Amino acid sequence: MSDKDEDPGTGPTAAPDPAAPSGRPADRPAVRPSDRIPLTRLTGWFSVAAITAAVLVMIVLSAAGPSVTVPRIPRAGHLPWWHALHLTVTFVTVSLWAAMALGCAGVIAGLVAVGRGARPRVRPVLAAAFLAVTALTVLPPAGSTDSISYAASGRILVTGHSPYVMTPRQLERDGDPVGRQIPSAEIPSSWMNAVSVYGPVATAAEWGAAELGGTSLARITFWLKLEEALAFAAVILALDRMLRADPEMRLRAHLLWSVNPLLLWEIVAGGHIDGLAVAFGLTGVAALRSRPAREGGGSAPAVPAAGAALAGLLIGVATGIKVEYALFGLAVAWACRRSVRALAAAAAGFAVIAVPAYLASGTAAITVLVTRSGGITWDTMYQLFWRPVLGYTHFGVSSVPPHLVLVSYLLFAAVVLLAFARFPDLAPGRPAVAPALALSLAWLFVTGFQRPWYDVMAVALLALYSASWLDWVVLVRLLAAATVYAQAVQSPAQPHWLYDITQFDGMWLTPAVRLLSAVALVWFCVSGPPGWRSRSQPAPGQLPELLRTN
Repeated sequence: MSDKDEDPGTGPTAAPDPAAPSGRPADRPAVRPSDRIPLTRLTGWFSVAAITAAVLVMIVLSAAGPSVTVPRIPRAGHLPWWHALHLTVTFVTVSLWAAMALGCAGVIAGLVAVGRGARPRVRPVLAAAFLAVTALTVLPPAGSTDSISYAASGRILVTGHSPYVMTPRQLERDGDPVGRQIPSAEIPSSWMNAVSVYGPVATAAEWGAAELGGTSLARITFWLKLEEALAFAAVILALDRMLRADPEMRLRAHLLWSVNPLLLWEIVAGGHIDGLAVAFGLTGVAALRSRPAREGGGSAPAVPAAGAALAGLLIGVATGIKVEYALFGLAVAWACRRSVRALAAAAAGFAVIAVPAYLASGTAAITVLVTRSGGITWDTMYQLFWRPVLGYTHFGVSSVPPHLVLVSYLLFAAVVLLAFARFPDLAPGRPAVAPALALSLAWLFVTGFQRPWYDVMAVALLALYSASWLDWVVLVRLLAAATVYAQAVQSPAQPHWLYDITQFDGMWLTPAVRLLSAVALVWFCVSGPPGWRSRSQPAPGQLPELLRTN
């Protein structure tokens, strides 16, 4: 047969096989109608252009030196690299908003194109992702002042004090060289006067960066950003490895994570510790594999104890970074509930890391963990219910209904039960993915204290889950939250109209998006919408094509 004969669009038609659906030749694979539609190709090219433009804007804003989104810290040598352009508050904020919106639209367009059959080469995608990660790593922290907070905690530990007892303000007042470099006039006093709320593993990572950075705040933040960049890259490689056999899921994962401008901004550019936590948390959840049950041995698949122990150990590390990742431990426990041996192995693996880490950090770390308040953020969806009655003040709630945090936790528990009852297992062979996704989405969507960079715990898991319109809900919600925190430092120089827009965004628009997202999650669980099964996954009861042909 010639090459021309193999072209379904131009070659001669083979004799139809009566057993083949729609009279298609039995030896010829089905051609999706979308493969002949130029719209799929245009959507894919728009995705490439939008994501590229968004990332380039973020790189330029980071490289432009101190601004409303780049905290002012003294330069130390050539790293981090930047060239001061003295950009205005309006230019930076509007440009960043546009980049965020364009980047989110590009990711959604890419998901649509992949869902319609687009299969670009993966290597250029990986190359672009690693190039963006490298560029953002060598630039100063942007989009947040949290990396400066991490640097202060690490420096406190280097000087022989505990970040669970000593605050960055005390470090500054003691005359420490790093403390004096903290731009305290530009950042909120809330974390300047607060002790660390992160786990002992996070504190160890901060200590390592502080040791390497010496007395330079810029160098310490660079090492912190490098840690997060390596963690982000590790997730890229892990997702690529786990989904290598499924082209559609592989490309979808890279769109949701690897080249997602919103995540590149929040994790790599911002240097948030959540990137390190999710690297261990995701690999822990994915480490729990299941084997089909033997004939006559019951319907429940078997969960090896070795995999459970590894899952518990990795999630123990993640929990030692941010305690919220204990939710992944609950997911693993749920997946192992039918095997006492696997459950015990997972618990042992978790305890091997978590218990010694907290004991080594002293009682102060445990006290902070137990006594810290859940709190609420100023863009919470709950303000839509109380603000019309009780009022609101900028960056602070004047009157909060009593027991709001408790109410949000009760609603979280209710949504978790609903999600557990309705979420199907769409990550074959990985029984902890679905419960972990249910727990993380309920936590992110319903509880009152949230930041956009927290969403990585759900996005990473979503990359292992089959495609649905839940992807869009998570991305749009992340976009809305990211715009609220586009301005990393306080600046009185912004015009009144821009101030009014930022207030509207934080007090109305983003809370409304958060509320609609929570409603969509509940509806998603209740209705069980069609289209849950990925095109690349077999229907229940069917063998994969690979097994059928072998």
